[in-house]
Amino acid sequence: MSKKWNIALLLGIIFVSMNLRAPITSVGPLVGIISENLNLSGGQSGLITTIPLISFAIVSPMAPKLANRFQTERTIFTALLVLIIGLLLRTIPTVPGLFSGTIIVGCAIAICNVLIPSLIKKEFSEKSGLVTGLFSVSMNLTGAISSGLSIPMVENFGLTWNKALGIWVILAIIALISWSPQLKRHDKPTENETQIVKVSLWHSPLAWSVTAFMGLQSFIFYVIVAWLPEMLVGQGLSRIQAGGMLSLLQFTILPTTFIVPIIAQKAKNQRLFVAGTALFFALGMLGLMSSQSSLIVILACMSIGIGGGAAFSLAMMFFNLRTRNAQEAAELSGMAQSMGYILAAVGPFLFGVMHDQTGNWQFSLVLLLLISIALLFTGLKAGKNEVIGQ
Repeated sequence: MSKKWNIALLLGIIFVSMNLRAPITSVGPLVGIISENLNLSGGQSGLITTIPLISFAIVSPMAPKLANRFQTERTIFTALLVLIIGLLLRTIPTVPGLFSGTIIVGCAIAICNVLIPSLIKKEFSEKSGLVTGLFSVSMNLTGAISSGLSIPMVENFGLTWNKALGIWVILAIIALISWSPQLKRHDKPTENETQIVKVSLWHSPLAWSVTAFMGLQSFIFYVIVAWLPEMLVGQGLSRIQAGGMLSLLQFTILPTTFIVPIIAQKAKNQRLFVAGTALFFALGMLGLMSSQSSLIVILACMSIGIGGGAAFSLAMMFFNLRTRNAQEAAELSGMAQSMGYILAAVGPFLFGVMHDQTGNWQFSLVLLLLISIALLFTGLKAGKNEVIGQ
C-alpha cells in the first residue's frame, strides 16, 4: 500500500476510533436528568447504559461475516452511517427515540470495534503496536472528554439533554467523511483465509485464553466506572471529589494505552506485561479496600487506571499477535469482544447486588481482586509467543 493510502487510512482509523466511546460515555452523567425528564423507572434508567454493552455482545460475532461479504472498508462506512442515524434518533426527546437510538448506536459501534483491529493487522503489521496505541488513545481520550462535557453542556450552556447528546453526531460525520476514501480499496479475504478460521478458531485454547482476558478486563473496567464514585462517597468523599477520582482514573489510562502496545509488540512475548497489569489492578483494589486517606485513594485510582489501560491495549494487541491473517484477527476480535461485553454487562449488576447483600464494598472489592488474579493466569497463556493453529 502506498504512503498516501497509509496516511489516509491512519487518519480514518483515528477519526473512527474517536466515535467508539464518546456516544456511550456521554450518556452516563446525564442519566438522572434523562430519567426525570422522561419519567423513567429505575430499571429503564439502568438500561440506558446497559443496552450498548448487550448490543456489543450480540453484534460483535456478526461483524467479520459482514466484512467477509461486503468488504471491511464498506462495512465500516455503513456502520458509520448507521451510527449517525442512531445518534440522530437519540436526539428525539421520547422514550422510543432514546432506546431505539441507543440500540442502533451500540450495534454500529460494535462493528467498528471488531473490524478496526483486523484492519490494523492487515495494513500496519510492522507497526501494529504504534497504530493500536493511536487507536486506543483516540477512543479513550474522546470517551473521557465526552463524559466530562455532558453536565457542563446542560448546566452551563443551557442545552437540553438530547441536544447535548446530539453534539456527538458532528464527530461521526467527520469520521464518515474521513473514511470515504477507503471505499476505493478492496480487501475481501481469500477462500484459504476463511477456511483457516473455520477450522481452528473456536476449538483453540489460545483463542479462549484471549477471550477470557478480554472478558475479565472488561468486567473490571465497567464495574469500576459504574461504582467507583459510590464507593468513594461511602468512604467520606464528596460527590465532586468522587467524580474527580473517576476522571483521574480515566485520564491515567491514556498514556498507558499508547505506550504499552508499542513496547509489547517488540517483546519476545507479553507475559511480563500481563503480570504487571494484574499487579496494578490488585494494588488498586487493595488500596480501595484499606483506604483511609486521600493520598491512598489517588494512588489506588491511578494504579487501576494504569492496569486498565495496559489490559485494554494488550487485549487489542492479542487479536493481531495471536492470529495469522486479518480475517482470523477479525474472527478472534468478534469472539473475544462478544464474551467480554457479556461480562461487562453483568459485572455492574453483580457488584451492586453483592453490596446490597453485604451492606459494604469489601466483599465486592475482594471479588475484583480475585478476578485480577484470574486475569493473570488467562493472560499468561494469551501472552505466550504463539499463534492460533500452530
